[in-house]
Amino acid sequence: MQTFRKVIFSGIQPTGNIHLGNYFGAIKRWKELQDADHDCIFSIVDLHSITLPQDPKALNEGILKMTATLLACGIDPQKSVIFQQSNVKEHAEFSWILKCITTMARLGRLAQFKEKSEKLKEVPLGLYVYPVLQAADILLYKTTHVPVGEDQSQHIQLAQDLQRVFNHTYKSEVLVRPTALISDGPASRVKSLRDPAKKMSKSDPDPRSYIGLTDPPELITNKFRKALTDFTSEVSFDPENRASVSNLILIESLSTGLTPDEICERNSNIDTGKYKLVVADSVIEMLRPIQNNYHRLINEKGYLISVLRDGAERARTVANKTLSEVKKVVGLSLEY
Repeated sequence: MQTFRKVIFSGIQPTGNIHLGNYFGAIKRWKELQDADHDCIFSIVDLHSITLPQDPKALNEGILKMTATLLACGIDPQKSVIFQQSNVKEHAEFSWILKCITTMARLGRLAQFKEKSEKLKEVPLGLYVYPVLQAADILLYKTTHVPVGEDQSQHIQLAQDLQRVFNHTYKSEVLVRPTALISDGPASRVKSLRDPAKKMSKSDPDPRSYIGLTDPPELITNKFRKALTDFTSEVSFDPENRASVSNLILIESLSTGLTPDEICERNSNIDTGKYKLVVADSVIEMLRPIQNNYHRLINEKGYLISVLRDGAERARTVANKTLSEVKKVVGLSLEY
């Protein structure tokens, strides 16, 4: 039995506005894994973003914005590999090989495909097969651990299935079984400011539902001022019965490090209307250094491109080695 070093892989699409839910649930966690001295590979998965139509100019700008955002949040290109997915051609090639051992029935059972496709009259093929590309992203780097939310667990299971099927089919141990690092703590439970029954989402058509990492202070204050609460004025933490107010308390807790009990005690003398402004101030203060870094970095296009270029070179070294092993056991490599 082979042993493999611990490798962390995760990806993020360069579309939409990165918000507090993304930061607390994913990017901050990536930084913690990076700073724990794990081998971390983080991809801006632009190929995934085109499963649905995108404006080319906006997509191009989104890649640079996402790079600046990750760096501003503390993802360090000296410690981690940060790269643009489409710049490593091995992803697409390996994806095709995995598609050839994937069944249509297996893909059709994925909940996210059912959810997204039911809104479309005609379903793009990319939307159907992108989970195989996602599996390729993971398996290509012999990833051992993938930090994901609960909603992505089925896709990790697909990667595990394909790893097993591939190794069994070709009687090899080339691919490593990845393990999902499911985030089920408070950081993964940030809800929409307008509907606490839904997660905060960058695809939400109502911009008042989320706090973008680059939202200016006055906009942040305005969004919190309009956040949904209830008819009870007391600041109390009760996620089951007071979901909207509890969501605000959770956001302040994640922003400051205070516990919900400490927050309720500190704000026992004000009503929820005034408390919204307390939360806004906490978020503004927490985001201040991130925004300062972002506004500096977004004007350094050459540097951002160099980070992605260097990251792609490092990623390609690993990806090419794995793909060469894959092609050899599949029978695609000839000895010259």
